[in-house]
Order: sequence, then C-alpha cells, then structure tokens
Amino acid sequence: MFEFGRDLRKLFDKARESDDLGWLELIGADLVEVEARREAIDAGRVSCTRPFAGWMRASALWREHARRTGRRSSLDRATAAACDAARHTTTPDQTAAASIEAGEIHLLHFDLFGGPETLAAAVADVQSVSAERPAIQSAAAALHARLTARRARLSGEPSAMLDAAALLDAAVHGARGLPQTMGDELMLDRAALSLEAGVARRDGRLLDQAGRDLRVLVEAASPDYRPLTRARALALAGAGLIALARLARNDAAAEQGRALFAAATDQFTPDHSPLDWVAVQLVQTPGETPMALLAQAEALTREPGLVLGALSRERRLATEIDLAENVGDLAGLIGLETTVRQRLTARAARPLDWAADQIGMARLAMAKGRLMGVEPRAIGLMLAEAMETAREWGAPALLERAMLAMPEKVSL
Repeated sequence: MFEFGRDLRKLFDKARESDDLGWLELIGADLVEVEARREAIDAGRVSCTRPFAGWMRASALWREHARRTGRRSSLDRATAAACDAARHTTTPDQTAAASIEAGEIHLLHFDLFGGPETLAAAVADVQSVSAERPAIQSAAAALHARLTARRARLSGEPSAMLDAAALLDAAVHGARGLPQTMGDELMLDRAALSLEAGVARRDGRLLDQAGRDLRVLVEAASPDYRPLTRARALALAGAGLIALARLARNDAAAEQGRALFAAATDQFTPDHSPLDWVAVQLVQTPGETPMALLAQAEALTREPGLVLGALSRERRLATEIDLAENVGDLAGLIGLETTVRQRLTARAARPLDWAADQIGMARLAMAKGRLMGVEPRAIGLMLAEAMETAREWGAPALLERAMLAMPEKVSL
C-alpha cells in the first residue's frame, strides 16, 4: 500500500511537469485550487529558476478552477499570474505565449459572465501575437478560431458561422502539436457550432460533422482519465439528439438523448466540477429536471453575474411558478413576486441576474393573471428588456428563455 502511495505521488509529480493539464480532470475543484496556490507560491519564490513557466502554469491552474467553479476571484488570480508571466518573458515566443494566455482568460471570462467587450479584448490579445515556434502559432490559431466561433454564434449570421466553422476546421487540423486539452476544446467548439447551425438550417452535413466530433471525443476520453471531457461531449450529444427529436417528433431519439444526459451526470459528482454539473442539468429539456436539482444548481452558481447562475435562477423560478399555478396557490405566487421584486430593485444586481428576474416577473404576472382571470399588463415590455439585456451581454440561452416566455398576444 505504501509503495502504491509513493508511485501515485510520482505519477502526479510527473504529470505536473507536463504541458497537458488533462490530468486535472482526475482531481476535484478543491484540489485544483490547492495546486494553483502551490504553483503560484513556487513561481513567486526568489529561488525559482523558471519564473515564466511557473507563472504560466499558475495562470492555467487558476483558469481551470474558475472554469469549474465560476469564481471571479480565481479568474482575477489567473489574470494576475498571467501578468507576472508577461513580466518574466525573455524571448518573442514567451511574449506570444503570455498574450495567448491573456486571451484564454478573456475568452473564459466571456463564457462565464458574458460581455462582448471581453471578446474584443481577447481578439486584441491574439492579434498581438508574433511567434516563431509552430506550436505557439497553432495555439494562436486555435484561440482565434474559438473567438471567431463565439462572435459568429452571437451574430447568428449563416455566413459568419460558416466562416467560423472553416477556421475551426483548420485549427483542428493544425492542433496535432498542441496539448490534448486544447485539441479537445477545439473539437467541442466545432461540434457545438456544427450542431447549432445544423439544427437551425436542417443541414445534414453539419449534423454529421458534429456527430463525428462527439463520437471521437467520447471514445478517446476514458471515464477513468478524462471524465469531464467525456461528460461535456455526452451532454452536447444529448442536446443535439433532443433538438433533432423535437424537429422530427421522434420519441425514440428523445429517449436516447435523455440517456446521454444520464450518462454525462454519471461521470463525476457536483463537487468535482460544479459548473460542468450545472451545465448538464440545464441543457436538458425544461420541465424534466426535478426541483431539488434545480435548487442545487442555483446554490452552486451564486457568483453574481454568472451566466449559468442567471439560467439556474430563471429555470428554478419558472418551475416553481408552474407548480404553484398548477395547484392554484395564489399566495405562493404573490410571495415569489415579492422576493423577485426586491431583487430587481437592488442596486447591486448584475445585468444577467436582472434579466433572469425580469423573465420571472413576466411569468409571475401571467400565472397570476390566469388564476385571477385578468389580463396582465406590460408583459411584452418586461420580456423585451430581458431579451435586449441577454443579447447585449452575449447570453443566447437566456435570450431563448425570454423568447419562449413571450405569449402570442401581449399588452405593452
């Protein structure tokens, strides 16, 4: 047993020296934080012989912790570590690598909290890259392709999405010299873009591309070594099947989609990667996730301004409203309305949190109106403001929820 423990420590020590951080998937979010602190302390020592490499690694670790937990403090620590790395550059390639890391942080900030200005900052970071090593050039191309995909999905323009898909194709083909984690992120982004465009345009070629990417990811990501990558691919595949089942009215395909969601949640526990767990819950068909799980998702995403936090709150509130209306609980609806109104008037409310509550207020007004037999007013205005905020901050999932809440006939 003691030999096993020593061998395990040697394995992790060796993994810590690798540029590929895929081994982090084996440890929970708390241990990722411990590793990030350790690396930052080591990089900051006067005796550190490779401060640039140490700070770059600390930044990547803090970035992974932020990705799993949504903590702004971890994102801030990643930014600080990347700045320290930039101060210790000695070659043009190191300067380029530091710029790419800054761009990765901005990209993650957008994914977590929205705000198109962070995408613009990431674009500025990658445009400043001037590298000699092919691996650094490939990393810059990968980041550029992922940024372009985000911007294309926000625009919704078919031509922009096709251009982004072409860039992702090129980046995937050029990713052979990159760490596996970077290649996996590229394939997940390409699959997500292909699925979205394929479903919207009912394009079989794009849907086949998404299916191939996800199949490769699921088969390559062992549940024993890459559980998070495997879960993300399974959840995306499930979402795609559900969307296609809805279009084709195919119950068997919908059931297969739900089975993929179940398989995704079996890969890890909520404390291992809270945001990955929440994302799997929210991507499932509304109305099929139990209230207890929605409440847990909301509790795990209380960081102000978090996109998944706003979605969790809106989904939980919508479910609670439906339950109260179904049993004719007018007092319960009024109590919910009081709570939401208090949050809406709070000065510190973040835009996406405000938009989620605005959707909730519209749902509450409609539910009360149906129970009381009166026509609610200003529903269209409430939802239009929520849609505008979601669109402005780059949260298409929240925008879709506001659109789904909009009744056919509204009173402005």
